[in-house]
Amino acid sequence: MITAKVELTQPLKQQRQFVAQTGSGHNLLLDDTAGGTGPKPIELVSAALAGCTAFDVITILRQKHHQKITGYEVRVEADQADRPPQVFTAVRIHHVVTGFEIDVAAVEEAIRLSEEKYCSGGAMVQKSAVFHTTSEIVEDKTEWMKPVAAVGAQR
Repeated sequence: MITAKVELTQPLKQQRQFVAQTGSGHNLLLDDTAGGTGPKPIELVSAALAGCTAFDVITILRQKHHQKITGYEVRVEADQADRPPQVFTAVRIHHVVTGFEIDVAAVEEAIRLSEEKYCSGGAMVQKSAVFHTTSEIVEDKTEWMKPVAAVGAQR
């Protein structure tokens, strides 16, 4: 079971700032645009989606495909409905994988498996939103990170 609670931080003031506590004991501030001391709750949905797919994809790339990943980033942009409830209607997810000799097919498969099988956050958001996913691979040029044979061969 997943649990969480939020508690108003300053009940006698007009602000709407809350402290959220996850079931695993982590705390963070939630706020609105006016207060600006923490993310809006809906922003956490996009961050959760990015995190959910990121954990899936990096695990698949490292453990199943043995890719040499030196960096990985997931960017999420979401459009919301105009009227309440302002659910996500379109989501754009962009994966940027950095490393050495990254296999394009491995990246595509990892993303597909995350979206179709593993990412529970994505499965929930897909109930209301159309997903558009893109990816790019950045070849790492860091000399000291390259395998010894590759560095020696370039000299």
